[in-house]
Amino acid sequence: MSRSRVLLTAIGSAAVLVLALVLSAGPGLPGGDRPQVFEFSGAQLLPQATRPAPSIPAAPGNVAVCDEPGEDEILRIDDEGAPGGEREIWVRRPPGPDRADMPVLYLLHGSTTHHTTIRDADIGPLLDAEMCRTGVEFVIAAPHGQADDGSDTEWGDDVDGSFRIETFVTETAIEEVEGENRRDPALRAIGGFSMGGYGSAALALRHPELYSQVVSWAGYFRVDDPSGTFGPDPDDEHAPDHLIEDPGTHRLRFMLIEGEDDRTPLQIGSIHGEAERFAEILRERDVHVETLFPPGGHTFDAWTPTLDEATDFLVNGWQYPAATS
Repeated sequence: MSRSRVLLTAIGSAAVLVLALVLSAGPGLPGGDRPQVFEFSGAQLLPQATRPAPSIPAAPGNVAVCDEPGEDEILRIDDEGAPGGEREIWVRRPPGPDRADMPVLYLLHGSTTHHTTIRDADIGPLLDAEMCRTGVEFVIAAPHGQADDGSDTEWGDDVDGSFRIETFVTETAIEEVEGENRRDPALRAIGGFSMGGYGSAALALRHPELYSQVVSWAGYFRVDDPSGTFGPDPDDEHAPDHLIEDPGTHRLRFMLIEGEDDRTPLQIGSIHGEAERFAEILRERDVHVETLFPPGGHTFDAWTPTLDEATDFLVNGWQYPAATS
């Protein structure tokens, strides 16, 4: 079965990463008790005596999303290359006004799925709980990455001009989601699942001035382009394992997540081993990288239990960019 035919399954329950336990009193998340709150300092803990002041504050167990769920909306933008002539973005914002100092996580879906697949996998409520636990709220934005002609887009701009999805993600989506509250790149992350895992790495490496962090679930880090989106010789311009040769990309932080049993076929080989292969390339260039290998295969059942560690990684980078770069 090819990658483009892999069906993403229903969601597994999110695991909770236990750090130093601190119980919180007061009302809880809607429909249940307030989660246990932890002293939090990110995916890599820094000694208290040497830890710098965070660039954004954290209030574990005491942010708005602890008591009220995030608010969903669908943005619709005219786009001739999109199915139906409109390209949508699912956005979930914490309660309250948007702010330029609130981070944004852009999420990219897989080759046979849509932005609403991420929404329907309960990523919003699961990340609400992680925001409450860590005390750092952020916006979630998932654009629609399919093309009107049914091509496997690879989150790129088609060489023949029939769609411009890279341009949509790196220009239009940022303008529509952030508006007048334009974020500093240090507060902007990009992640994705499967083809979106590839796309998040490739787009961040092609536009390192826009993003500071990447979380790739079940990604691949060489070109796998069955529809010929990039033309005949795409490696130097679109393969993450080539793009990383640019020293200007080395400030990016990466988390690479791959299910232990993920052997989803690619045009050559499979996804199995891609995370460790690319992690080694990053380490050789002194690029910050963390890896996770959860039980399971190419499904949300494997991916959603890692949201706690992925959130810790992101919050650590947003709070202490100088200490973690």
